[in-house]
Amino acid sequence: MKFSLTLTFNPADDQVPLAVAADELGFHSVNPGDGLFFYDETSVNYPYSDSGARYLNANTAFLDPFCAIAHMGALTKNIRFLISVLKLPVRQPMLVAKQAGTASYFCQDRMTLGVGLSPWPEDFSINGTNWEDRGARSEEMIEILRKALTGDMFEHKGKFYNYPNMSINPVPKTPMPIVIGGTADIVLKRAARIADGFASPNTKADHIIEMAQKIAQYRKEYGTDNKPFEFISVATDVFDLAGNQKLADNGVTEACVMPWFMYGGKFKSDLQFKIDCMKRFKDDVMDKIK
Repeated sequence: MKFSLTLTFNPADDQVPLAVAADELGFHSVNPGDGLFFYDETSVNYPYSDSGARYLNANTAFLDPFCAIAHMGALTKNIRFLISVLKLPVRQPMLVAKQAGTASYFCQDRMTLGVGLSPWPEDFSINGTNWEDRGARSEEMIEILRKALTGDMFEHKGKFYNYPNMSINPVPKTPMPIVIGGTADIVLKRAARIADGFASPNTKADHIIEMAQKIAQYRKEYGTDNKPFEFISVATDVFDLAGNQKLADNGVTEACVMPWFMYGGKFKSDLQFKIDCMKRFKDDVMDKIK
């Protein structure tokens, strides 16, 4: 199993040095998140905590993931970048394609685009997009992204978007993997049918394993089980080798981790302490996982 260092929720000043340290220690990827705006009040509860309360507040730094990847890519050599996950349908697809192509250029094609829907209706109203058709529109956006990121001329005539013959440049030299995040059954089916992988949100290991089993079954039903597929987890209750081994044994191919939580740390722990914990995690888990 591979490991991805989670940058989300860490102070902005820590995120670049953490990415550099992860590159030097042999992590497979780092994963910046996408938090557009903070609302004093929201119309829905946060779906990824038991209480519905948000993990974040107005002082939580969310770097724009495309800008962050372009900068971090220039400072690293091998590590991949996983956006986990971009709030896709609040944006315009061709602008996403342009940003993704440029960020990929600056990190030498070491980028995986994770996409999701956004839990906040407010994100849609602020950006002038529609909440109700977000799922179907996101699926069409993925189709557009795949076309645009080839660099070839293409036109698109769909239910939601119509484009004349056009292209963008730069684009990745090899196809950019697109993974889908979420928890709803329709999202699991969409990932199994059209994506290169699935990225779980913050949830418990048993739920992750259940989703992995469902996606494996859906891939068989759709006839996509012969294609490469990544299953990326964010397990909130796994903090040791045994827990990560259980995930690996049940279909998880990459685990998003913050090693300092294994050793008594917090989001605001000292940067050097976090890096020391990453080194311990490499010895305790990464070098021992089967």
